[in-house]
Amino acid sequence: MAESSKEELLELIKRLTLKISDLFSSSLNNLDTHSIGAVAGLAVAIFFTWRLLRSPSVSQRRQQKRQVASSSTPGVSAHSNAVVVPSGVCSTSEDSRAQNVVDEFFQPVKPSLGQIVRQRLSEGRKVTCRLLEVILEETSPEELQKQATVKSSVLEVLLEITKFCDLYLMERVLDDESEKRVLAALEDAGIFTSGGLVKDKVLFCSTENGRSSFVRQLEPDWHVDSNPEIISQLARFIKYQLHVAPFRPERAAANVFCAPSLEHFFGSI
Repeated sequence: MAESSKEELLELIKRLTLKISDLFSSSLNNLDTHSIGAVAGLAVAIFFTWRLLRSPSVSQRRQQKRQVASSSTPGVSAHSNAVVVPSGVCSTSEDSRAQNVVDEFFQPVKPSLGQIVRQRLSEGRKVTCRLLEVILEETSPEELQKQATVKSSVLEVLLEITKFCDLYLMERVLDDESEKRVLAALEDAGIFTSGGLVKDKVLFCSTENGRSSFVRQLEPDWHVDSNPEIISQLARFIKYQLHVAPFRPERAAANVFCAPSLEHFFGSI
């Protein structure tokens, strides 16, 4: 009966561990005070249950005493003494299993990339981002007249942003062929297949000021750019900006963050 109870308790602990892990991984950012208190209570309950499992029961202790007494009584055969096993040995594997369950529960829950993106963007819902040097390998409009190459390292972060943000990409180009080349590169990279970004949200202009004008009209929560002049111009109009630069530049304003790449800012590399 005691063995069955321990098995049931172990099963219960495992189920609670799985449910709490799911709760943390799916809604880490949405836990309120009551939810955190409930989780803490469950953690304490699991811990004390484990402590109880580690302690031999009263009946086991009595049984052990009887076994010791019988082994010291004259007339008991050597064969009978050989099969006497201390109850502590029986509980060793159970203690180990309980310890494993508790250790598994108390392991830190690593946030997903989606959770990190939402946290870093402070729950912003609209993002504008230039293409050159941020999404594309190329660094100038002249290069786009020859080719357009999407950075493979930025794709995962970009797709996470499109899941919960209204994302607009923009760039200065010198001709219509460059536009087509950029759109084809984005499509080949699978950026339009997630449903969060459509071709109509990829904007092109003929001047840097044109890009600045796009951003001010859209009024995003975040703008990502690699041009320090654009960053400086928009600092007083946009809530947050990310300045992408290979070397850490002087911070233009308190609401401007700096990183060597978009993916680096979100810690995905």
